[in-house]
Amino acid sequence: MKAIGFKTSLPIADAESFIEFQKDIPTPTDQQLLIKIQAISVNPVDYKVRQNSLKDQTADSPKIIGWDAVGTVEAVGPQVSLFKKGDQVFYAGDIKKDGSNQEYQLVEQNIVGFAPKNLSLAESAAMPLTALTAYELLFDRMRLSESRDKGKTILIIGGAGGVGSIAIQMCKKKLGLTVIATASREQSKAWCTKMGADFIVDHNNLLEEMKGIGHEEVDFILDFVDVNQYWEAFVQLIKPQGQIGSISDPTKPVDLKQLKGKSISFHWELMFTRAMFQTADRIKQHEILNTIAKWLEAGEVFSTLNTVLNGFNVENLKEAHRQLESGSTIGKLVIEF
Repeated sequence: MKAIGFKTSLPIADAESFIEFQKDIPTPTDQQLLIKIQAISVNPVDYKVRQNSLKDQTADSPKIIGWDAVGTVEAVGPQVSLFKKGDQVFYAGDIKKDGSNQEYQLVEQNIVGFAPKNLSLAESAAMPLTALTAYELLFDRMRLSESRDKGKTILIIGGAGGVGSIAIQMCKKKLGLTVIATASREQSKAWCTKMGADFIVDHNNLLEEMKGIGHEEVDFILDFVDVNQYWEAFVQLIKPQGQIGSISDPTKPVDLKQLKGKSISFHWELMFTRAMFQTADRIKQHEILNTIAKWLEAGEVFSTLNTVLNGFNVENLKEAHRQLESGSTIGKLVIEF
């Protein structure tokens, strides 16, 4: 089968930043599924791993990344009970194992869901990683619920990004929150409005913009961009006994003691935690993906797909990384095989 990977971390413009190669189709064991991939999505984690995982070193065999896919189950391991050959599935995978930048992939059944029946391949491929991230942060980490939190306010930093796009929808449709999203360009502002945001504020002048819309304090904050950059603003904006959740990678320590006076809760979210540490509850990701699929099928939330590249090849993978690295992408970018 064809796979695309890299042996060393290089700038995306370098000819060897991605290389195509052939490898044997693997055989599933235990609870593994062998999935024939039909479309993949590219996320910021992809280029971050490409840039940093093999710095100043050269691997013997290419590293395969990619953590969003839709495909068909081709074979199942002897302990598989949730799926059968021919099932259409979607998933984000395990960052410690080979990713989805290949034609076939082995994935443990507990972190795979049934793909939405009424979406295109590209629309489905756009959803797993970002939907899992937003769901886990809102419902598992912060433990928000419509019955308790409806009508409260939430500020989402990075509303037009992949995670922000689905988080806006969940906050509006599933929690009944008043959603304030950050965006600065006209295209990203329009996208946030399309996702369902009640207010759009410019992150370049956050405190003044929040004052301008009459929300100098909020109950919840979601950081999908840079917790260090906005930390002082968060400390001011969060209401007493509020909650802050973040998925970003701080470059310096976060001063949590600034939250003590208001008794603020702070939550990290990494979608890969359950798979990386083989947690006892990792089947929850199977359940979350099935829930997301039902919401998508019912039209309660919709796919955040915005760009499709046709053809699984080095050129398209490089183009996807170039666009993500620019920091200006809106919604999700998918490559169809």
